[in-house]
Amino acid sequence: MKKLWIVISLVFLGSISWFLFIKPYDYRVSMKTKTIPGIFNQTLKTWSSSLNESKILEGEDMNSLKQTLVFNDSVFVFDYSVTPVHDSLSEVQIDISYEKSDPMFRIANLFSQTDFEKRSKNTVLNLNDILKEHLSSFRVRIVGDAELKSTYCAFVELESSQLQKAQGMMSNNSLLSSYLLENKVELNGLPFVEITEWDRENDQIKYNFCYPIVKSDSLPQDDLILFKQVDQKKAIKAVYNGNYISSDRAWYYLLEYAKKNNIAVDHQPVEIFFNNPSMGGD
Repeated sequence: MKKLWIVISLVFLGSISWFLFIKPYDYRVSMKTKTIPGIFNQTLKTWSSSLNESKILEGEDMNSLKQTLVFNDSVFVFDYSVTPVHDSLSEVQIDISYEKSDPMFRIANLFSQTDFEKRSKNTVLNLNDILKEHLSSFRVRIVGDAELKSTYCAFVELESSQLQKAQGMMSNNSLLSSYLLENKVELNGLPFVEITEWDRENDQIKYNFCYPIVKSDSLPQDDLILFKQVDQKKAIKAVYNGNYISSDRAWYYLLEYAKKNNIAVDHQPVEIFFNNPSMGGD
């Protein structure tokens, strides 16, 4: 019995020591969300950018992120870890730390609901509401194997964050359409965006905003508008319905599909636009 009590005492002291001095977080929250890690990653970043005192610190990969939030001059660190459960469900573990944490602070959290705990819970609930609202604003349906047809096009080269892609299109749409109309260039298909570089760590892209046209030897030259042949190639197709601002959400679903089915991809999505957003509709 004496040996048993010694073992129990050591385990108890070890647990208390870990809780007070070693544990890397002060509060942990877990939640399940009906989406994939890439969508959670982008939604968290967009939400964080809308807050005054918030900053995202990149994690090891897309499934892990850190966020600092300032409340009344106190800094909270939210450490997010996202684990996919299946195609449309992920589990998010959030470890929250307080910059002024000490043993007495952790003891107080153990026996009462402190302002730190209340603030942490409310922040996670707010994020969950934002996530649900965003997920209800679009739909993505994976079609599967497809083929991009060869076409000749007029285009402009652009560079921006993923979030500003739609703004880049809107800013250059009149430039392209006016040029084609004034020079009586015949259109030959739906406008599309061709991603040429995708920096997924920093959410930056380089892309061509393109109008398919009938090739002609008499196309007038312009400093901003370029012309090229786009070759036919195999692809994985998804159908996206929603705001163009967040159409990149479909890219992450395509990446998950490719990973699940062991398909090698080049991380250069092409978006073909079937509807003019200024005309309304779904």
